[in-house]
Amino acid sequence: MTSSACAPPRADLVLPCLDEAQALPWVLARVPAGWRAIVVDNGSTDGSAEIARSLGATVVHESRRGFGAACHAGLLAARADLVCFCDCDASMDPGLLAAMAVRVAAGEADLLLGRRRPQGRGAWPVHARAGNLALARMLRSRTGLRLHDLGPMRVARREALLGLELTDRRSGYPLQMVVRAADAGWRVAETDIPYLPRSGKSKVTGTWRGTWQAVRDMRKVLAEPPGSRSAPTEGVSA
Repeated sequence: MTSSACAPPRADLVLPCLDEAQALPWVLARVPAGWRAIVVDNGSTDGSAEIARSLGATVVHESRRGFGAACHAGLLAARADLVCFCDCDASMDPGLLAAMAVRVAAGEADLLLGRRRPQGRGAWPVHARAGNLALARMLRSRTGLRLHDLGPMRVARREALLGLELTDRRSGYPLQMVVRAADAGWRVAETDIPYLPRSGKSKVTGTWRGTWQAVRDMRKVLAEPPGSRSAPTEGVSA
């Protein structure tokens, strides 16, 4: 049995969700004990919200379509000191966030990202890897951060995240979080996580077109000068 001294800190887990009924049972079963799962329903038509609620999750509805809109709605609904983010498509195990939360609580990093390591065929399409590589290079040029991945699994403190005043409500939200954290002098780090074939089709990187639309959104984020606070970028249908 794990002692209380080694137990992970309490956290709220934000799970942006759009038609993930198939994946939700697996995902929610792996949320660390004592954590609150906040499933942000972004317009699902497959009963995702009802399934999440029946499995004990807190359900928040965000009518504006967009990954950033869903993530930010979850952040605003969070109350714990630590807030974690994870996709709701069963491509990543939320249980891995417990060890990541321990590191942030211990002061090893202010923002800790999960570096995706694909497991098996189909876990990470070539076009999605290419887009991620391009963004990592652009991020390094813009901030000096030597990250390999801009994946959605991450941990930080709630009040600090709110202080970043994130405005992107589309695909650029995860990148804007990293860029503004770097501009604010945060210690940003990454740790390896297994990346599994997702359940269903990606709403963002499932196609070349979707991938490069996401890259375009993120290039706009990278073009922001340090210290800028742009107006919110409204979410759009995926």
